[in-house]
Amino acid sequence: MRASIQPPVVLVIAGNDPSGGAGLAADMQAITALAAHPAPVVTALTVQDTVNAYQVEAVAAELVRAQAETVLQDMPVAAIKLGLLANAAIGQSVAALLRQHRNIPVVLDPVLVAAGGAPLAEQALVAVYLEQLLPLATVVTPNAVESRRLAPQAEAAAGRAAELLARGAQHVLVKGADENTPDVQNTLFGRDGRPREFTWPRLPGNYHGSGCTLASAIAALIARGYAVPEAVEQAQAYTWKTLQQGWRLGKGQTIPNRRAMP
Repeated sequence: MRASIQPPVVLVIAGNDPSGGAGLAADMQAITALAAHPAPVVTALTVQDTVNAYQVEAVAAELVRAQAETVLQDMPVAAIKLGLLANAAIGQSVAALLRQHRNIPVVLDPVLVAAGGAPLAEQALVAVYLEQLLPLATVVTPNAVESRRLAPQAEAAAGRAAELLARGAQHVLVKGADENTPDVQNTLFGRDGRPREFTWPRLPGNYHGSGCTLASAIAALIARGYAVPEAVEQAQAYTWKTLQQGWRLGKGQTIPNRRAMP
């Protein structure tokens, strides 16, 4: 039986996490839960579990782009979500692809470090983010560590966001789950100069794939037609619920229950 309403397509360009907690598995689960269709492009194979990451093997940049181009030629992609890009060559290839499709909104999750602390991307990728990918991003979703890597000269979140906006990003969601605060403070900065602050009760423990979940949820909602501020707010509510109802399936961090709904 054919569905009467087709879901919007979200092209996901990210790495594979064999634990299913983060990476493409997280992206696909979140996008599907929010009534969009994920089209996954593999950038890297990783060796990781719920404790940490141990090895990253990048896919050839040409193959990453070929995967994405094939999907774009076949499907009406409504949003693009970028996760782990692993190296500068892949970042440059993806940037070239995005420049050919500037009409498609892009959610950029600048994955640099695993939740367990292991590096996931080479240093040269930071320059590609700053010079080539940020100017193409509709929303950038750095955590505390990533925002400081991308804007090391700025002390406050507002200053770091201002630097990323100056690089060309349309919106920057600076996440505060890794900061030492009683609650989680996330702030959305845009070019209108009016930051939007979101406060969420801090949940106990640590989580594997929360950033992937949030960025993919934002992309799914943008693909469905939500304006960026509303998409960001609704995606946070969804992500918080997935963490609240998360599972301890391995020996390390809790995996979000992405079937949960706010």
